[in-house]
Amino acid sequence: MNALDAWLGRSESRQDRIDSGHARHWLATLDRAAPGDGTLPQGFHWCLGLPDAPTAILGADGHPLRDDGPDSFLPPLSHLPRRMWASSKVEFVAPLRLGQTIERRSSVAKIEAKSGGSGELVFVTVEHQTLADGTLAVREEQSLVYRAAAAGDAPLAPPAPGAGRFEPADWHAHRTICPSEALLFRFSALTFNSHRIHYDLRYARDVERYRGLVVHGPLTATLLLDLARRELGDNVLARFAFRGLSPAICGEELNLALRKVEGGYELGAFASDGRQVASASAA
Repeated sequence: MNALDAWLGRSESRQDRIDSGHARHWLATLDRAAPGDGTLPQGFHWCLGLPDAPTAILGADGHPLRDDGPDSFLPPLSHLPRRMWASSKVEFVAPLRLGQTIERRSSVAKIEAKSGGSGELVFVTVEHQTLADGTLAVREEQSLVYRAAAAGDAPLAPPAPGAGRFEPADWHAHRTICPSEALLFRFSALTFNSHRIHYDLRYARDVERYRGLVVHGPLTATLLLDLARRELGDNVLARFAFRGLSPAICGEELNLALRKVEGGYELGAFASDGRQVASASAA
């Protein structure tokens, strides 16, 4: 039996409530008004039922420390200290609304060890169910990836933008933004995410070897959902799948794009030179 099999099936449940302050902060972060029917934007579930580990037990990277005890929800993987949100598949069952009582049920569904160009990788798949007033509202399958520590002399990633340009002509909708430090700070606060790559430039550059502060994967996903909302309307999507491909860097141009395809929509996020940051699909 693989030692990590002990974590398969581990589960936890967290409670929350959607209050008006919570909603105002989310909407202000995205520079948008509230939907007229009292619902919340798709993607709002990413700031509900969050882990709330005490500051005293955070690790060097800002994530809660993991151990091999029975109360540890995620496996320790101490030899692979770098953790990132790799992808999600989301099913929107019902819109979230102000005042609802929330329960988020989470369980470890799969643990897979792989080998990539950067060495050993371990993918942990977590299934989340977000219930609102006792009824399922959002179902999500989330993939986390764990990697080895970066060498001190590793090249900074991603490379600086090249001479190419993102070409929006093939997309039906396109929006260009420049994620700022303030936007990253607000999203970290909303999602109670203390991973230092999003706010500590020295740590991001010198320890994890990123060229700058890293835009959160779920923030990029949220911005793509917001692009879909601008084009299609509020709470229209039934399904959304997202995969991170390359880091987006704070302060640099980020192109968000959407086009109609057979069976739904294709979405993507791109750096100024056309390097693809994320791919997504929706229906």
